[in-house]
Amino acid sequence: MVKVLVVDDDPAILEILTAYLERSGYDVTTSMNGLDAEHLLGKVDVAILDWMLPGQSGVDLTRHARASYPNLPLLLLTARGDEDDRVHGLKSGADDYVVKPFSPREVVARVEALLRRANVRDVITLGSLVIGAQARTVTLAGADLSLSRTEFELLLTLARHSGIAFSRERLLERVWGVEFAGTERVVDVNIQMLRRKLGDDPDAPTFIETVRGFGYRFKDEDL
Repeated sequence: MVKVLVVDDDPAILEILTAYLERSGYDVTTSMNGLDAEHLLGKVDVAILDWMLPGQSGVDLTRHARASYPNLPLLLLTARGDEDDRVHGLKSGADDYVVKPFSPREVVARVEALLRRANVRDVITLGSLVIGAQARTVTLAGADLSLSRTEFELLLTLARHSGIAFSRERLLERVWGVEFAGTERVVDVNIQMLRRKLGDDPDAPTFIETVRGFGYRFKDEDL
């Protein structure tokens, strides 16, 4: 399921956007503080950020997100409608911009457009491997694979960003969450189990490559 982060200090806006996004099939995480939202950026597929936030502004959060997660789609919400403000927001790293008051349906449509541009798909086909993000299904050469929740989230995270290396730390944040108290070794153990189910030889992988001293990446889509 595609994960969306919504950051706004207005509870009413959080409630209505969450309702519309969940109705459209998204998994929604919310925050009311710019500083608190920083650690959530690495766990989602798209972020909706209000301009005016406690802790740090949405523009500063956008800059941080763009520097740390260059491929993360970012939508900025603001009451500032002047051209100079729109340009400033886009130059800070936002991919799109919506002025308040807005239609929640428009926000959902813009999120869908950003995800299409970023190639975040519901069904991912990589060679003989087919992953259904919404249905949470995986088939390999037409045969169903039974994966644990953790194995599925690992596979989906890597497959959605094929060719991009993920550190063990970032995989921990993305799959287990920032509150997880275990060590990075749990990533290695789950990758081993996932490879076994995929029939993947770590020395000559078809799907998941080891990036020595760093983490893992899914091989490019040209399989």
